[in-house]
Amino acid sequence: MREGKKDKEPLPIYESHPPQWLPRTHKSADVGYPGFYPPRPGQDEDILSEANVKNGFVLAASVQSEYSTTTDTIKQDVTKNIFDENAVMDLENLMNEIFSRRVENIPLIPPSTFKIPSRVTANDAKRQAWFADLANPDVPLYKLGKSVPHGAKGHDLLDLLHTNNVAIHRAVWFLRVFGANETAGLRNKPSYNPTQYSVDWAIVVTSYLKKQLADIALPSAPRPGLNIKQTFKGVLSDADTKERWISRFTYCLKLLKTFYSEGLVDNRIFLVWLVQQMSSCNLAQAGFVARLADEYLDGLLGNRALARPFVEACLTKLSEIHTTFAQNHLMDLEGLLKTLLQRICMTLSDAFVSPSVWTAHSSLITEALSSNLAGQPGGDQLQSHKDVLSILLDNLTDIKRRNEAMLFRNLPPRALARMGSVVADIQVLNSISSTTDLESVAFFDDASDAASTFGEKLDILLTWSVTPLQYGEHRPYAAITLLRRWRERNGNRAIRRDVSSPEAFLQDQLFDWLDSSDIAGEPGNLRSVAVLFGKFVKHELFSYANYVTRLIARGEPSLSYTQEPGSRHRDFLRWIPIHELTPSLVNQRKVTLHGARARETPEDLSEREIRREIRAVLPIVFGGVSHPQFDSIAAFRESCPTLLVAPRFEQVRTYKQWFLPNFRNHAQGSVNQENLLKSYCTAVELLDMTKCFGSMLELSLIILEHASSVDLLTAVNETFHRFATIWTSMNVTGTITAALHAAHLVWRTRGIQMRSLLALLVEMDNGRHLDVTSREHVAADIASFTHALNPETDHPNPVPSRLPEILLLAEDPNPEGPSILANSLWYKYRTAFDWAWKVWDNTVASLRLIPNMTNETTNRHSIALRYGHFLLHIDKHLPGGFDDQVLQWFLGTGKNEVSGLCAEAWDVLTVVLLYLCIQGALSTTSILRGLVYPAWQLAANVSSDHEAQSLRRYLEAANRLFDLLLLQEGGSITSTLPVELLDLQRIRTRRQDVFREPHFSLFVSNIPTLVFIEKNMVLSDDFRQLAASLRCSACENDDFRQSCYRNLEIVRASFEHPLQSDAIAEPLCEPLVNALKLILSDLSSGGSNVHSFLSRDMSTVLSPWRLAATAIQMQFALRQLGRALGNELTSNAAGESLDKMTSTLFHHSMTSEEAYFIAEMAKGVDGPVAVKFINNGFQYIIEVFSNIPQPAQSAVLLDRVERAGEVVRVLSHVAEPLREAARFAHLQVDIPTQEMLVTVIYGMFNTVESLLTSAADDSETASQATHTLVFLARLLQFDLGFAGMWTSKFREAASNLCTTLFRLVLLHASGPFFGLVAYPLLLDTLFYLIDELSTQAKSGTLDYFRYYPNLTESDLSHDIPIEYRQQLCTLLPQLPANPVVINLSNAYRDPSGHLVHGSPVLNRPWEWTENLGEPAAPMNSDEEHKEREEQVKNSASLSLELFAARHAGGRIIRSSGVVEEPRTESDIRLFEDNVSSESIYRRDWRESRLEFQRELKASGNVFKGEEGDEVGALHVFATQGRAPSRRTSPASSVKSRGSAHGSLRQSPGQLSYHRASTSTMSESIEVDSAGTSSSIVKISHKRKVSTDDEVEIIEGPLPNTSRMKKAKVKTATTKAKTKKR
Repeated sequence: MREGKKDKEPLPIYESHPPQWLPRTHKSADVGYPGFYPPRPGQDEDILSEANVKNGFVLAASVQSEYSTTTDTIKQDVTKNIFDENAVMDLENLMNEIFSRRVENIPLIPPSTFKIPSRVTANDAKRQAWFADLANPDVPLYKLGKSVPHGAKGHDLLDLLHTNNVAIHRAVWFLRVFGANETAGLRNKPSYNPTQYSVDWAIVVTSYLKKQLADIALPSAPRPGLNIKQTFKGVLSDADTKERWISRFTYCLKLLKTFYSEGLVDNRIFLVWLVQQMSSCNLAQAGFVARLADEYLDGLLGNRALARPFVEACLTKLSEIHTTFAQNHLMDLEGLLKTLLQRICMTLSDAFVSPSVWTAHSSLITEALSSNLAGQPGGDQLQSHKDVLSILLDNLTDIKRRNEAMLFRNLPPRALARMGSVVADIQVLNSISSTTDLESVAFFDDASDAASTFGEKLDILLTWSVTPLQYGEHRPYAAITLLRRWRERNGNRAIRRDVSSPEAFLQDQLFDWLDSSDIAGEPGNLRSVAVLFGKFVKHELFSYANYVTRLIARGEPSLSYTQEPGSRHRDFLRWIPIHELTPSLVNQRKVTLHGARARETPEDLSEREIRREIRAVLPIVFGGVSHPQFDSIAAFRESCPTLLVAPRFEQVRTYKQWFLPNFRNHAQGSVNQENLLKSYCTAVELLDMTKCFGSMLELSLIILEHASSVDLLTAVNETFHRFATIWTSMNVTGTITAALHAAHLVWRTRGIQMRSLLALLVEMDNGRHLDVTSREHVAADIASFTHALNPETDHPNPVPSRLPEILLLAEDPNPEGPSILANSLWYKYRTAFDWAWKVWDNTVASLRLIPNMTNETTNRHSIALRYGHFLLHIDKHLPGGFDDQVLQWFLGTGKNEVSGLCAEAWDVLTVVLLYLCIQGALSTTSILRGLVYPAWQLAANVSSDHEAQSLRRYLEAANRLFDLLLLQEGGSITSTLPVELLDLQRIRTRRQDVFREPHFSLFVSNIPTLVFIEKNMVLSDDFRQLAASLRCSACENDDFRQSCYRNLEIVRASFEHPLQSDAIAEPLCEPLVNALKLILSDLSSGGSNVHSFLSRDMSTVLSPWRLAATAIQMQFALRQLGRALGNELTSNAAGESLDKMTSTLFHHSMTSEEAYFIAEMAKGVDGPVAVKFINNGFQYIIEVFSNIPQPAQSAVLLDRVERAGEVVRVLSHVAEPLREAARFAHLQVDIPTQEMLVTVIYGMFNTVESLLTSAADDSETASQATHTLVFLARLLQFDLGFAGMWTSKFREAASNLCTTLFRLVLLHASGPFFGLVAYPLLLDTLFYLIDELSTQAKSGTLDYFRYYPNLTESDLSHDIPIEYRQQLCTLLPQLPANPVVINLSNAYRDPSGHLVHGSPVLNRPWEWTENLGEPAAPMNSDEEHKEREEQVKNSASLSLELFAARHAGGRIIRSSGVVEEPRTESDIRLFEDNVSSESIYRRDWRESRLEFQRELKASGNVFKGEEGDEVGALHVFATQGRAPSRRTSPASSVKSRGSAHGSLRQSPGQLSYHRASTSTMSESIEVDSAGTSSSIVKISHKRKVSTDDEVEIIEGPLPNTSRMKKAKVKTATTKAKTKKR
């Protein structure tokens, strides 16, 4: 077949050509190619001369010295001048010359040849055909680019692309060309914006997406009452429409992905649209929007202006999901939304710092961020999962802290350092009662041993003892007891530690208090101070002698009464009593006060008058025969005027030195117990009026020892019971218990068991003083006494319901009749448990009949007293008395009995009740509980005149009983039987039980009942006025107020219950609050204005001594004002009252502790009251910050801040309970006030900014200014919480504030004002302000970026910490640049050659389109190929001039796609000195491998053919765009048919040439060619043959190597060997 072809067509003459990759030796001269010497006719090698035959052909040298080069010369010069300092410079100049000459020959970059594909107008058929070709991937785009049709735009264009199913990359190309043509006419205009079309196209794309999302609708809810049948068919419910919708939506999303990444749509416009869609879409659409947001969330995370509203939108959707019935079907959407929120929290937690969002969705935020992450981690992902969750929880904690701080929620409780401690100490002191064990009262604890702490504690204790703001005569004695315990403890400690005794220290502390205390210096407290220090002197806690000595030693002026004005210590010296008088001390005192020449002092005259008055009231003690009668305590007081007003010194000296010794003598020698009883009662009253309770105790113990009558012993017992709190405070209950126990033993030996003595003994002991044996004996005596009076039996005698003998007692004239009847009844019915109850029931029935027996009041009273004696004997026959039985009767069947009594019957019953109460058979508390309180409750609920009339007698009697038992200090039981002093003292003794628990709480709870009676218009005026009088008198009682301050919580609860109940009418609330005010203050009358307690001195109201009571008053007053503000009739008056109250509070110079206390008091008020508080507080703050002197000084600003700060503290606590969204929405703050406040805040911010700018070097001024700035930021945060209707003025000021705040943030982010506190606070405030401004923006004009700073990142300071810088960048409106132009900027070189950077490179996505161009024309010759390779094409849309590109003089060698043998590739690389596309790894692999031919040469199996010539088997590497040539090695340039086939043998001439050649290139080629064999085919280089002409079968052996064995053929046919042609 080959032979046939040869006959038909002769082979062309073979012409040898160099390989294409081989460069010319010279560009212009024709000197051939290096290393390429093809055979030619007449060449020297063909001349067969003798020398050539014998020696071979030797090429003569072209130059004299073939080995001489300029390199040797240069090396010699460098070596010679190696130490010359110009050697390096010479080399540098040489290289510069080389490069300069090279640059001169480099061609210039040609001008840009890029042209945008032009548009043509085509009809519908051609347009449709064109779009069909566009959809056909086989049609190249360069062909379509010749004529791009136009016509369709917007949505229609997108629909057209989708309809034709154009591939995304081809569709993007078309749309880019379309956009480039649209903007072509605008590019030359000065206002041209290359990204404007991206904005327009973004609007088109987003509207197209929105249109598709709008197809997903939800059925509307059925309207109640409308019987209209509705049908709903969604686009996704039908299979066909669903498929079409999904196809179009998916296609649009694919386009959007490319648009977004390449900037063809404006990213900001698209992201804003995405946020808006999430806010406005329904739940069905939210599934698609959420997926879309998940893909483009990274764009949102770089900007808070977008991330914050997106967070709010996601939370809103979560809230909708939780409230919809289809929640179970939306779990995937819910999970995706939570994932989005978690991703935002991880990257930009500031997006959650928004108080409004936190207020509305705090629970959702907590749930979303604290829930588990999506997916279940496993293996190595578990730790990463935990780390991410930990970061989320940390960020959540930080978000919560920052939001709630700006909302002023969960304000940290402030420990009231001094005020709180003082109030707590006062409450401890006020809690002291008759049952308190002072040994357990920890007032002076170990922590108060320090001098400063002890001084504060001592001041509290001493002030509490004497101040008129506290109540109770026991206070000085409690203070003495506590101080004695402290001295004893510290004295023992001093002995153990061998340190100084505390006496001297205590003396100094007490002296300092006398010398400096304002309370001690008040004249009204002089008597109390004298009582207190008199006890100190008595118990050696204070030395009177040292006191006088110290005053004299320091030269205290005006101690003598002969000098004026007098010293405060002169009165102390005069009044403080001295219990142990010595002549020297008396003389020193006399000389100090009255001078050395005074013979008779005022004390001597006063003492003589006191003795005269005492003799007049106690004549029997001093030898008289009769005792004077006093019908009231007031009359008794009038008989001793000098004694009552005399200084404490004269009183005590008179009692100690004269009265008590005489009375002791009288008691020891007295035989008449009745006279002794009267004298004792008179003496007790004297000592009570002068507050000499120590002498009273001494006197009572004397009488207890010498008493021989039951009445006298009972009087002593009642004295002990009446002043039980004082005895407890004096810590003498142990002494009293021992004396009572001794008296009990004495009386028991006489065979008399006294129930009152045993009861008092148990009360005084209280399980603390008696030893166990004695206490058991007392218990046994009580048990035996009880058993004797009430024996136990299994068959008690029943008591008949009617006992006629009781009725007959009224007519029994026998004086012993009551006793006899009581004994007989006890004897008969003593075993019955209810016999006393039935006796009382029959007695009351008998008392009802007494008015029918006689008309004489005197007779009635006489009969009543007879029944009283009878009942007193009944009481004595009962082991526990019959007080409880009577109370049960009153609360049971007695209610109906007493309600039907007539006036005369009530008069008789009142006499009996008062008599029994005086004698101790009935307690005052039982009468109040059984008769008085029920009567008041009935009267308070009277609703008709008939009820009022029927209740009149009952109410009159109850009021009279209350007045006699609790209020009056004198009077008579009957008109014929006057009350003696003993009876009055007994009534006051019974009265004490009313003010002690458990009866006090019941008493206080009935005070509101009296108020209801006052306001019950059905009752007559006299009843209502009497109720008011009784209430005021009871509330002004010192014993009552003492109990109130001891039990403030009981008082609060007693008034809180009726005020909070809905049972009372609104007009009753204010009188109740006024009644409470009267209880807790010392005002003589209650005003109609509930704020009146604040109209007094604020220092008194806010004094620690009244603080707790003030808190209760203010809380109730504010609640009442809240009710009044809600009533149209009372709102104006209540508003004025509240304005006056708040003005008084805010204008008072408060300490921080007082402000915090007021804040706690006002906490929890109603909304209208809170608004009033806040408005008035804002007005005060405006007043504080107005008219600041200019230029502003930091100290002045700081002072204003402190004043306003206390008000803000109050307002923050007032508003804290109302911070919930539901209640907070109703707080409408006064708009003009808020406008003025935000204007003032704006002005203050500017003032502080100016101050900071001018005080960069003054650290103190900067610190004060920063402190002011922090307060202003907090004030602004507080104000924003109440922003209701935002007026244009308010919005303008707030908008200006944003700019100022951002400047201040930058100021504190770095530099001298860098602050770890100020920066985050100001930044959060800026967040808050921007969010509120955005929320209040008008609908339809929402611009998320409007109020954010319009700066770029380059405007930020370079010394801002990286963390702060990243945070600030999220506030900037610019989104991150497109990756195409990121970090690119325009630059130029100035005249000096330096590179100057200009503006950043703008992205031009519509101009930078693909350059398809025409396909490359085929190259007809190698020269044309080389010339094209050396040309640089500037045909892209981005001109090379933009990059300052220049030709480097080389070319990049690209792989031909076929793996060449390493030797050939090495040859190619060797001839190139420019860059290569070869990687370093590939080069290392190539250079480190041995060639396969060398292995063959080493084995001796070398087959040489045409590949074995001097250049070897060279492959031709085609350039880009040209198919590789697989031709054989080049042959001779002479066209000869005989050389066409080549030869398998190497030319001898060529061998000799190679041997003689010294060229490095020739040597390399020789080595490479030595290992080349034409008979071996490299399998890795094998190519597919096109015809059989290229296949030639070669006979011969194969190399016997291991590597060749691996190349065995799997088939049975002979392996074909190919020879390169």
